[in-house]
Amino acid sequence: MIVEQIMTKDVATLSPSDSIKLALQLMRDRKIRHIPLVNNEKEVIGLVTDRDIKVATPIVLAEDALKEIIDMPLSSIMTRNIITGHPLDFVEEITVLFYDHKIGCLPIVSGGKLVGIITSTDLLHTMVELTGANKPGSQIEIKVENRTGLLYEVAAVFRMHKINIHSVLVYPDPTNEHYKILVFRVATMNPLRVVEKLNDDGLNVLWPKLPGMHS
Repeated sequence: MIVEQIMTKDVATLSPSDSIKLALQLMRDRKIRHIPLVNNEKEVIGLVTDRDIKVATPIVLAEDALKEIIDMPLSSIMTRNIITGHPLDFVEEITVLFYDHKIGCLPIVSGGKLVGIITSTDLLHTMVELTGANKPGSQIEIKVENRTGLLYEVAAVFRMHKINIHSVLVYPDPTNEHYKILVFRVATMNPLRVVEKLNDDGLNVLWPKLPGMHS
């Protein structure tokens, strides 16, 4: 999946010369937490978040002092040197950027101009959709040897039981580099029969565990 498929295209923006008060009102009206700051050519030159505004306007300030601050331009509190993405970036790669740089949003730029934005909430929603965690079903985790063709063999068991697979995640076994963990999200509320078949085939089902079964 690419960024263009999940980004918000109707981006609320302001300019660095706009006031903190205006940004605060825009956040309230649009129910957003991040505002890219752009110039007349729609080039991203800064970013302001709700956290930036909270830091700049502590509630302990007297009313006169608070009014003076919220009338200040956003250039006084904005973050510069913004990390940006491209519409054709893969969502998985963008997720790594969020993790490594501990950011809450990513302006999306094409041809030097702002064309969209992605937030951590967008990524979380996308991951839920991709894994099928929001669909009725069950999760089955299996420890398997790291060899070619094994995923196809395991999937054949679900096919035999006419069980649709919502998603499959594959990650290394943290205890043994020669094994992997397969995590299936499947469209059945009662996976016991297929789990029994997997166990009968000699596979190590980590979850769900049937009574009497051991790793």
